[in-house]
Formats: sequence, C-alpha cells, structure tokens
Amino acid sequence: MNYISAKAAAEEWGLSVRRVQQYCKDGLIPGAARLDSAWMIPAGTARPQRAAPRHDASAVLRPENLMPLLSSSFAPGEHRACIEAMSDPDRRGIAWAEYYYFSGQAELAVRQAEPYLSHADLALALSAGLICGFASLSLNRISAAQSSLNYVRDSLLRARPDDAQVMAVCGLMSAASSILLHLPLAAPIRVEEVLTALPEGLQGWACYLRAHRVYLDGDYGRSLGVAETALNVQRGLHPISSVYLHLVAAMDLMSLMRPEEAQSHFMAAWDMARPDGLIEAFGEHHGLLQGLIEVCLKRDDPEAYQQVIAITYRFSAGWRKIHNPAVGEEVADDLTTVEFTIAMLASRGWTNQEIARHMELSPHTVKHYISSVYLKLGISSRSQLKKYMLR
Repeated sequence: MNYISAKAAAEEWGLSVRRVQQYCKDGLIPGAARLDSAWMIPAGTARPQRAAPRHDASAVLRPENLMPLLSSSFAPGEHRACIEAMSDPDRRGIAWAEYYYFSGQAELAVRQAEPYLSHADLALALSAGLICGFASLSLNRISAAQSSLNYVRDSLLRARPDDAQVMAVCGLMSAASSILLHLPLAAPIRVEEVLTALPEGLQGWACYLRAHRVYLDGDYGRSLGVAETALNVQRGLHPISSVYLHLVAAMDLMSLMRPEEAQSHFMAAWDMARPDGLIEAFGEHHGLLQGLIEVCLKRDDPEAYQQVIAITYRFSAGWRKIHNPAVGEEVADDLTTVEFTIAMLASRGWTNQEIARHMELSPHTVKHYISSVYLKLGISSRSQLKKYMLR
C-alpha cells in the first residue's frame, strides 16, 4: 500500500496539517499509521468528514465565549490589548481566530479556529463553525465551508425551545450563516426577538443581520432605519459591529440613490476599521456597496484598495459557488470589480450619466464598460443583467 504524508493529504483535502493530524489521532482516517513522529495516510483516501460536535446543542453554553472579539468594546487600534486581557485561554483563542478572519487572514483564521469546532462549549463551537465556514470560502475550500456553515445553520433546529439563551445564540448564528449568503433561514426566527437574550456586545451585530435581511427584501428605508437606530443607541464602542452597521447603511443609501450620504457612512466604517486592519467586511460587501470602494479608496488609499479588492476576488468566488452556482462562474471569472460595480448600478436603474457622476468617470467610459460587460456575458440589454447580479 502506498502512503502520503499528512502535509500532502492536507493540501489534497484543503485542510490544515494540524487538522489532518487531529483526524488521525481521533481515528477518523482508516489505515492511518504513525511513523516515528509523523502520520502517514493511505494514498487515495477520501477526505474525512469533520467530527460531529461532542455535545448536544443545548448541553453547554458559556455566552461570553460567543464571538468574544465581536462582542467586545475597545478603542480603534486596541484589538491586541483587548484580546490579551481575556483571562480564559479558550476565549482568547477564539478571539484571535475572529481577528484573523475580520482582518482578511483566512488561512490563519481557519488554523486558529479549527480546534474549537468540536468543543464542548456550544458558544466556542458555533463561533469556530462560522469563522471556518466563511474563511473557507476565501480559500476555495467549498466542501469545508458547506460543512461548517450547515452545522451553524442547523444549530437552531437542534436547540431546546424552552431555553431562551440557547435559542438566542443558535438563532443569531444560524441567521448569520444564512443571511450573509442570501439563503433562506434554516428555521423561522426573527432576529429582533432574540436581542434581549444576547450579550450586549452582540446586539449591534444582530441589528446588522436584521438590517441586512430587510435590505435583501428590498425595503431599503426600513433597513437604513434599523442600522442607524442601532448605531445611535449602542452603549460603548464596538468597532466590528459598528463597521457592519455603517456598511449596511451605506448599501441602503446607495440603493436609495443617495450616494453622498452613503459615502459618509462608508468612511465612518473605514475610519473605525483601518487602525486594526479590519478590512474583510469591505471586500465581502463590494458588490452591494455599488462603487463606494472605488470612489472612496482607489485614489486616496490605493494600497488599501488593492488589499480590499484581493479579498473581494477570493471571497466572491467561493460565495457564488454556494449561493449561485449556475451563473456565478461566468461573473466571477470574466468581470473585473469595476465592471461588476457598473453592471450592478446599471441593473438597478442608474443611467450612464448617474453612474459616471458617482464613479467619477466620463459617460463615454461608462458606456465602454457596459459594452464590455455585455460582450463578456453574451447579453444585449440591461434587463438581462439582473440574471447575473447579486440577489
């Protein structure tokens, strides 16, 4: 029998070496053998499924361990001090995984979060599942992303309905894994109904999810109201949730064709995120921000702009494979981010002159971009663009 190393298996399966080694220790890889200090794996072995969590969904819950960095209040630029002040090593460990994810370091995020996927504490396991799921999209590990995100989405189905806090935690995380992928909820839940049972720091992020859901329903004015109210009433400064709230407000304002106000919210988000390098959210929301990244960053902060666009390309390719596999590849591989932005605006009723004014381009240049989009997609009208744009 031929064997391959744990490193070779990790590359083949799209996992970290550390995770493969753990699978070997847990007996999840048939025929794996230890040679001196290294694990050897039979060649051709199929990728093992992630081990099921070692707990019932309502058995153990420490709410303070649910996305602890996201729920923390800290001054911009002080993420390290905030994390290191956490006395519990597991809480500190998952907080670092969060930081790596929100700062666009997907590989480090997965490596840091993976050991918590089967943790006995539901809060840690769900946090790890959400982090690994979304980070895996950026790493083009679609199977791993689906496995982790399905676990998070389905957690609400396993929760005991008589435990309000467990229902709140599972509801929040299930909603996050569904709404951010523009997919139906695994089970009926209204985010606003679980707010009071959540730790204070997570309430702002729950409001962002609610606003995003309403945005997807096309009620941009109500979504904007949810986001701005949450920003106005929050106690303390929670940078991560505030960034997301400002971004969804900017999305709403762009859809309402109020670009100057949208830029104000965008820059508020950027000024809050930049000191800690929390740039992942900007890349993830690129298409929905409809040109704000180009308008606000491309000229004034070109280095940061390139970092955000790199995140956009990595994340959006994986996002489309899960959300819209039938047509996603045609958009992902053919359109540049500027072409995609202009196509988004055109599909939403913006005229060439309005797009030109917003993007600081000439109407002739906009017309050229739209012609290029039509050619690449094999279409001939704006109405056909809607098939390819974000839903």
